[in-house]
Amino acid sequence: MAPQALRDNWNAAWHALGAARADEALCVELQRRYDEPQRHYHTLQHLGECLAWFEHEKELAERPGEVALALWFHDAVYDVHAHDNEARSAEWARGAILSAGVPADAAERVHALVMATRHDAVPEGRDAKLLIDIDLSILGADSARFDEYERQVHAEYAFVPTEVRLPRRRAILQRFLAREAIYATPRMHALLEARARANLARSIAAMA
Repeated sequence: MAPQALRDNWNAAWHALGAARADEALCVELQRRYDEPQRHYHTLQHLGECLAWFEHEKELAERPGEVALALWFHDAVYDVHAHDNEARSAEWARGAILSAGVPADAAERVHALVMATRHDAVPEGRDAKLLIDIDLSILGADSARFDEYERQVHAEYAFVPTEVRLPRRRAILQRFLAREAIYATPRMHALLEARARANLARSIAAMA
Protein backbone atom coordinates (compact mmCIF):
# COMPACT_ATOMS: atom_id res chain seq x y z
CA MET A 1 0.00 0.00 0.00
CA ALA A 2 1.37 3.40 -0.99
CA PRO A 3 2.29 5.92 1.75
CA GLN A 4 -0.64 8.20 0.90
CA ALA A 5 -3.07 5.28 1.01
CA LEU A 6 -1.71 4.32 4.44
CA ARG A 7 -2.20 7.88 5.65
CA ASP A 8 -5.70 8.07 4.21
CA ASN A 9 -6.65 4.82 5.96
CA TRP A 10 -5.20 6.09 9.24
CA ASN A 11 -7.06 9.40 9.04
CA ALA A 12 -10.34 7.72 8.09
CA ALA A 13 -10.09 5.29 11.01
CA TRP A 14 -9.70 8.06 13.57
CA HIS A 15 -12.45 10.11 11.95
CA ALA A 16 -14.77 7.08 12.20
CA LEU A 17 -14.03 6.85 15.93
CA GLY A 18 -14.95 10.51 16.37
CA ALA A 19 -11.46 11.71 17.27
CA ALA A 20 -10.84 15.41 16.79
CA ARG A 21 -7.76 14.61 14.72
CA ALA A 22 -5.49 11.74 13.72
CA ASP A 23 -2.10 11.71 15.44
CA GLU A 24 0.38 11.97 12.56
CA ALA A 25 3.39 11.37 14.83
CA LEU A 26 1.83 8.12 16.04
CA CYS A 27 1.23 7.05 12.44
CA VAL A 28 4.91 7.65 11.67
CA GLU A 29 5.98 5.80 14.83
CA LEU A 30 3.88 2.76 13.99
CA GLN A 31 5.36 2.62 10.49
CA ARG A 32 8.81 2.85 12.04
CA ARG A 33 7.97 -0.08 14.31
CA TYR A 34 6.88 -2.20 11.34
CA ASP A 35 10.26 -1.42 9.74
CA GLU A 36 12.36 -2.73 12.67
CA PRO A 37 15.33 -4.90 11.65
CA GLN A 38 14.21 -8.07 13.48
CA ARG A 39 11.10 -8.23 11.32
CA HIS A 40 10.96 -10.13 8.05
CA TYR A 41 7.24 -10.92 7.73
CA HIS A 42 5.58 -8.67 10.33
CA THR A 43 6.57 -5.60 8.34
CA LEU A 44 5.02 -2.72 6.45
CA GLN A 45 4.42 -5.22 3.64
CA HIS A 46 2.16 -7.25 5.94
CA LEU A 47 0.43 -4.14 7.31
CA GLY A 48 -0.16 -2.84 3.79
CA GLU A 49 -1.57 -6.18 2.62
CA CYS A 50 -3.91 -6.26 5.61
CA LEU A 51 -5.13 -2.72 5.07
CA ALA A 52 -5.65 -3.38 1.35
CA TRP A 53 -7.91 -6.32 2.24
CA PHE A 54 -9.70 -4.11 4.74
CA GLU A 55 -10.43 -1.51 2.07
CA HIS A 56 -12.02 -4.25 -0.06
CA GLU A 57 -14.04 -5.80 2.77
CA LYS A 58 -14.76 -2.94 5.18
CA GLU A 59 -18.47 -2.88 4.42
CA LEU A 60 -18.67 -6.13 6.41
CA ALA A 61 -17.51 -4.38 9.58
CA GLU A 62 -19.89 -3.14 12.24
CA ARG A 63 -17.32 -0.55 13.33
CA PRO A 64 -14.83 -0.17 10.47
CA GLY A 65 -12.70 2.46 12.20
CA GLU A 66 -12.07 0.09 15.09
CA VAL A 67 -11.12 -2.77 12.78
CA ALA A 68 -8.73 -0.52 10.88
CA LEU A 69 -7.01 0.67 14.05
CA ALA A 70 -6.78 -2.88 15.35
CA LEU A 71 -4.97 -3.79 12.13
CA TRP A 72 -2.58 -0.87 12.55
CA PHE A 73 -1.75 -1.92 16.10
CA HIS A 74 -1.97 -5.73 15.90
CA ASP A 75 1.78 -6.20 15.35
CA ALA A 76 2.91 -2.82 16.70
CA VAL A 77 5.07 -4.60 19.28
CA TYR A 78 7.01 -7.50 17.82
CA ASP A 79 9.80 -9.05 19.87
CA VAL A 80 10.63 -12.49 18.51
CA HIS A 81 11.83 -13.57 21.96
CA ALA A 82 8.66 -12.48 23.79
CA HIS A 83 5.27 -14.11 24.29
CA ASP A 84 3.23 -11.02 25.11
CA ASN A 85 3.47 -9.06 21.87
CA GLU A 86 -0.30 -9.00 21.32
CA ALA A 87 -0.96 -7.89 24.90
CA ARG A 88 1.58 -5.07 24.66
CA SER A 89 0.23 -4.02 21.26
CA ALA A 90 -3.34 -4.08 22.58
CA GLU A 91 -2.37 -1.95 25.58
CA TRP A 92 -0.70 0.57 23.31
CA ALA A 93 -3.80 0.74 21.13
CA ARG A 94 -6.11 1.23 24.10
CA GLY A 95 -3.92 3.97 25.53
CA ALA A 96 -3.66 5.80 22.22
CA ILE A 97 -7.41 5.72 21.70
CA LEU A 98 -8.16 6.94 25.20
CA SER A 99 -5.58 9.72 24.81
CA ALA A 100 -7.40 10.87 21.67
CA GLY A 101 -10.55 11.43 23.70
CA VAL A 102 -12.43 8.51 22.16
CA PRO A 103 -14.94 6.79 24.49
CA ALA A 104 -13.56 3.95 26.59
CA ASP A 105 -15.89 1.34 25.11
CA ALA A 106 -14.28 1.81 21.70
CA ALA A 107 -10.81 1.52 23.25
CA GLU A 108 -11.82 -1.74 24.93
CA ARG A 109 -13.23 -3.18 21.71
CA VAL A 110 -10.03 -2.38 19.82
CA HIS A 111 -8.02 -3.92 22.66
CA ALA A 112 -10.09 -7.10 22.33
CA LEU A 113 -9.65 -7.16 18.56
CA VAL A 114 -5.88 -6.94 18.83
CA MET A 115 -5.89 -9.71 21.43
CA ALA A 116 -7.89 -11.88 19.03
CA THR A 117 -4.86 -11.99 16.71
CA ARG A 118 -3.28 -14.48 19.12
CA HIS A 119 -5.38 -17.00 17.14
CA ASP A 120 -5.97 -19.06 20.28
CA ALA A 121 -9.76 -19.09 19.95
CA VAL A 122 -12.40 -18.94 17.26
CA PRO A 123 -13.29 -15.25 16.77
CA GLU A 124 -16.74 -14.08 17.77
CA GLY A 125 -18.57 -11.13 16.28
CA ARG A 126 -18.46 -9.65 12.81
CA ASP A 127 -15.51 -7.35 13.43
CA ALA A 128 -13.32 -10.03 15.01
CA LYS A 129 -14.12 -12.48 12.23
CA LEU A 130 -13.22 -9.91 9.59
CA LEU A 131 -10.04 -8.90 11.37
CA ILE A 132 -8.82 -12.48 11.74
CA ASP A 133 -9.69 -13.35 8.15
CA ILE A 134 -7.62 -10.35 7.03
CA ASP A 135 -4.70 -11.29 9.29
CA LEU A 136 -4.78 -14.83 7.87
CA SER A 137 -5.23 -13.72 4.25
CA ILE A 138 -1.56 -14.52 3.61
CA LEU A 139 -2.36 -18.23 3.94
CA GLY A 140 -4.52 -17.95 0.83
CA ALA A 141 -2.08 -15.85 -1.17
CA ASP A 142 -0.78 -17.05 -4.53
CA SER A 143 1.90 -19.70 -4.19
CA ALA A 144 4.82 -17.33 -4.82
CA ARG A 145 3.72 -14.90 -2.10
CA PHE A 146 2.93 -17.73 0.31
CA ASP A 147 6.38 -19.22 -0.21
CA GLU A 148 7.92 -15.79 0.39
CA TYR A 149 5.87 -15.55 3.59
CA GLU A 150 7.19 -18.89 4.79
CA ARG A 151 10.77 -17.80 4.12
CA GLN A 152 10.10 -14.55 5.99
CA VAL A 153 8.69 -16.34 9.04
CA HIS A 154 11.63 -18.73 9.14
CA ALA A 155 14.01 -15.76 8.89
CA GLU A 156 12.37 -14.14 11.93
CA TYR A 157 13.03 -17.29 13.93
CA ALA A 158 16.37 -18.22 12.44
CA PHE A 159 17.86 -18.12 15.95
CA VAL A 160 15.84 -21.25 16.81
CA PRO A 161 17.67 -24.46 15.82
CA THR A 162 16.25 -26.05 12.69
CA GLU A 163 15.41 -29.30 14.46
CA VAL A 164 13.22 -27.31 16.86
CA ARG A 165 11.89 -24.65 14.50
CA LEU A 166 10.59 -26.94 11.74
CA PRO A 167 8.43 -29.19 13.96
CA ARG A 168 7.00 -26.15 15.75
CA ARG A 169 6.20 -24.41 12.49
CA ARG A 170 4.68 -27.57 11.04
CA ALA A 171 2.45 -27.92 14.12
CA ILE A 172 1.24 -24.32 13.78
CA LEU A 173 0.33 -24.82 10.12
CA GLN A 174 -1.35 -28.15 10.89
CA ARG A 175 -3.59 -26.46 13.46
CA PHE A 176 -4.82 -24.04 10.80
CA LEU A 177 -5.32 -26.86 8.30
CA ALA A 178 -7.30 -28.87 10.87
CA ARG A 179 -9.89 -26.13 11.29
CA GLU A 180 -13.32 -26.80 9.89
CA ALA A 181 -12.97 -23.46 8.12
CA ILE A 182 -9.96 -21.14 8.05
CA TYR A 183 -12.00 -18.12 6.94
CA ALA A 184 -15.26 -17.03 8.57
CA THR A 185 -16.47 -14.28 6.23
CA PRO A 186 -18.24 -15.65 3.13
CA ARG A 187 -16.36 -13.74 0.45
CA MET A 188 -12.88 -14.33 1.86
CA HIS A 189 -13.77 -17.97 2.41
CA ALA A 190 -14.82 -18.27 -1.22
CA LEU A 191 -11.70 -16.50 -2.47
CA LEU A 192 -9.03 -17.95 -0.19
CA GLU A 193 -10.07 -21.18 1.57
CA ALA A 194 -9.10 -23.70 -1.12
CA ARG A 195 -5.82 -21.98 -1.93
CA ALA A 196 -4.93 -21.65 1.75
CA ARG A 197 -5.46 -25.36 2.29
CA ALA A 198 -3.30 -26.19 -0.71
CA ASN A 199 -0.55 -23.84 0.49
CA LEU A 200 -0.63 -25.23 4.01
CA ALA A 201 -0.55 -28.84 2.86
CA ARG A 202 2.37 -28.12 0.53
CA SER A 203 4.37 -26.35 3.23
CA ILE A 204 3.69 -29.05 5.80
CA ALA A 205 4.84 -31.72 3.35
CA ALA A 206 8.01 -29.76 2.59
CA MET A 207 8.93 -29.72 6.28
CA ALA A 208 8.18 -33.40 6.87
